[in-house]
Amino acid sequence: MAAVGSGGSVGAAPGMAVVAPLPAPTSRLPVRRAAAKRAASGPQPAAPEQKRARSGTASSQPPGRAPLWALSVPAAPEPGPPRKALTVTAAPRTGKGNCGAAPVPAAAPVGGAHRRRAAWDLKGQLSDLRTALGNQKEKAQRLDGENRQLREQLRELQEALRERERRVEELDGRVSTLSTELEKHRQESELRGQQLEELREADRELSARLKAAEAQLHQTKAVLAQSDSEVAELRLRAESQARRLREQEELHKAEVAELRAQNQTQSQRLQEKEEQQHALEMERRRLHNLVQELKGNIRVFCRVRPLLAAEKEKQKGMEHLHFPPQDNKTLVLLREEESHIGRERKEDLKYDFSFDRVFRPSASQEEVFEDISLLVQSALDGYHVCIFAYGQTGSGKTYTMEGPDALDPERRGMIPRAVRQVFQGAQELAEKGWQYRFSASFLEIYNESLRDLLGARPECGELEIRRVSSASEELHVPNLRRVPVASEDEVLRLLQTATANRSVARTALNDHSSRSHSIFQLRIDGTNTARELRCSSVLSLVDLAGSERLDKSQSQGKRLRETQSINTSLSSLGLVIMALAKKEPHIPYRNSKLTYLLQNSLGGNAKMLMFVNISPLEENFSESLNSLRFASKVNECVVGTAHANRK
Repeated sequence: MAAVGSGGSVGAAPGMAVVAPLPAPTSRLPVRRAAAKRAASGPQPAAPEQKRARSGTASSQPPGRAPLWALSVPAAPEPGPPRKALTVTAAPRTGKGNCGAAPVPAAAPVGGAHRRRAAWDLKGQLSDLRTALGNQKEKAQRLDGENRQLREQLRELQEALRERERRVEELDGRVSTLSTELEKHRQESELRGQQLEELREADRELSARLKAAEAQLHQTKAVLAQSDSEVAELRLRAESQARRLREQEELHKAEVAELRAQNQTQSQRLQEKEEQQHALEMERRRLHNLVQELKGNIRVFCRVRPLLAAEKEKQKGMEHLHFPPQDNKTLVLLREEESHIGRERKEDLKYDFSFDRVFRPSASQEEVFEDISLLVQSALDGYHVCIFAYGQTGSGKTYTMEGPDALDPERRGMIPRAVRQVFQGAQELAEKGWQYRFSASFLEIYNESLRDLLGARPECGELEIRRVSSASEELHVPNLRRVPVASEDEVLRLLQTATANRSVARTALNDHSSRSHSIFQLRIDGTNTARELRCSSVLSLVDLAGSERLDKSQSQGKRLRETQSINTSLSSLGLVIMALAKKEPHIPYRNSKLTYLLQNSLGGNAKMLMFVNISPLEENFSESLNSLRFASKVNECVVGTAHANRK
């Protein structure tokens, strides 16, 4: 049997099971005084009848009387001093199921105050413990149910709390939004107030201006009324004068009608004459160009330069040169022929030469250019044009082609004058729908080498002549610098650069002798978009180096090589001209760089003009005679028909 001590522990007898002591729950419920006194007085011996009655009463106690957790279990008597009984109490509970219930007082000991089990009645004590354990289980189940209810209530309350917090956040957000909108509306209200004040100020200003305008309008109406009266008066005068004029017209009506008829007749005749003159001019140009194309000859102009101031002291006049009056196409060279014995004088030798034009020493640069201006105009029409100057050194070739100063309007040469005419013609044709693009190049042939006169360093790099394509006979210089130009001034600056880079030297015959052939080319590309027409051409202006006789020029070293190269290239030009005149099957263009570069012009694909420049000095009679004979051969040469490069 087990014994229960005052501390709540159960002692195990030999051969008996051990029952774990129940924990003593703490409770705030009031304990009855009788139960407290019994616990203090210690165990009382009970009779067997009381033991049985107590056992039956404990086992048959109905549930719901006093809670089992409030029962006090008496301890078994042990030797020694008496111990206090174990009292189980619990605090009153409040909850959803028993809200407001009065606290339950602690139950009296099982079996009443005088029904305590004897220490030997272990079976009864065990039965009481089992009964108490069952009551505790029921109580635990009931408490679990109440706990679940409380948790459910707690969950619902938490959800309600979260919902309220969410609504509070929403309300806070709306309050913040409304506060922002309120501030915004307050600012807008202030802005509208300022605008309203500005509008009121503007309204006051406009009202003041309106009053001023009304006053001015009133004044203007007064002036207008005065003007109306003056106009009425003037109208009356005009009507009076009109009546007088009609009367005069009636008197001279017949005369006026006759004069008007005559005027109309004269206007019609004048218009017809202008149309006829325009048609004749256009026909003349067409026929002139047709004649030039059918002839296919190189035009040759002869120009004799005047005597210089130093030369006038050595030679009086130019008796060996004769210009027939009323004939500007003939030049006669005269030479006295004496016998070898010196006694008999023979007649003068005469050499007559006829060219397309002969210019006397008094001819100005403008007069010379006037005769070649139509040829320059052909370049704008799409024809290749080549103009070159030939003659001995010191005969005035560079003066003719370039002039002493390209900026001097009186003495500028053919190159700057041709450039000016080209740009002026382009401006005139722009009114008819033509647009032109220009590019310029300038090179020299020095000792059979091509040199770019527009480059930074003319001496660097040798240029070569190439064909444009294998299927074309047209030649060009691939690496030659071509500068786009849009005005006459740009070209003149290029001419100054080229003149500074050209090879010149002093010889016994000429203090400023050109030691190379210079070639200026202006490429012209025209487009008429409205008529879908295109044309392209090249205007070539060539200043050939002068031929020299070694015995007179006294050239040595470098100058000797330059003279030999110049004479060789000019001889090659003479051979080409002779071959063209004889219509030989092979033309030796490649004998020199000069003739090879001029192949397109000499071969008949361009309109050509040659200046043969003559020295007025009688001591140069032989050189002048040779130049004139060469020019005559050129004039007789047939180079074919030039064609316009149009698309």
